[in-house]
Amino acid sequence: MRASHPLAPVLVAVVAIALLSVMDGTMKAASLAVGAYSAMVWRAAMSSAVTLPLWLGARTPWPRPAVMRVHLLRGVIVAVMAFLFFHSLTLLPLAQAIAISFFAPLISLYLAAVMLKEMIAPKAIAASLIGLVGVAVICWPELTVERTPERIEGIAAVLASAVLYALNLVLARRQALIAKPREIVFFQNAITFLTLAGFAPWFLRVPDGALTWIAVSSLLSIVAALLLAWAYARAEAQVLVPMEYSAFGWAAGVGWLAFREPVSLTTLAGVALIVAACLVAARRTPPEPTVA
Repeated sequence: MRASHPLAPVLVAVVAIALLSVMDGTMKAASLAVGAYSAMVWRAAMSSAVTLPLWLGARTPWPRPAVMRVHLLRGVIVAVMAFLFFHSLTLLPLAQAIAISFFAPLISLYLAAVMLKEMIAPKAIAASLIGLVGVAVICWPELTVERTPERIEGIAAVLASAVLYALNLVLARRQALIAKPREIVFFQNAITFLTLAGFAPWFLRVPDGALTWIAVSSLLSIVAALLLAWAYARAEAQVLVPMEYSAFGWAAGVGWLAFREPVSLTTLAGVALIVAACLVAARRTPPEPTVA
């Protein structure tokens, strides 16, 4: 059943992003307690166990090879992307990490050009340069005044995660058009778990007190993933991607309430530049009028 109102996918995406911002806060707490890797493995295991009966209950056939390749590719990308991002949360304030990750939509323009053979408009190149300035503004204090090995490592981790997230954005639309939401969520969690589980003998830790945070994070991620899959199946990525910027407000609130993390003026200035750049890049050029 398709959305009856054109705003429905947008509103659903905003709700999903709010849930993901709260989930980032719970995963930050879990990662600080047992490490990003262990938090990720336990969450993926829980999420796989919850989503397996949901997928089986839908009675959909086993994915075709072409569909399975997309599931595998996105699952591996999400595993590495999420680990890097959650690791960065142990080293940086939540709102700052989210702000730097906003550079991902601009990167996705170039990935779309390579993967989908789309032309890169001059305004997209200009927007990328503006966005890069925004990232520099956010990172400048961390690389100069407040420079520490931990902060530099955190910035490197979140930037690498942003590149992978950009690739994830390109794949999300393709995946939503060839698979149902329950199937997408199950295979994403299962493949993420299998990707990370190989390192368990060396890095896995018992969650202990962090188990509650991991369980809450698992539930939030499942609900948000289902909502995003529903939204991306009903609206183009260029319509929904700008909604990602609402995450900064939620992240700033969660960071302040849960971790007493202030939001600096340089972070706000950098966010303004990145959001402006992405909105410029996403703006459509009106078609030229045809002469009758």
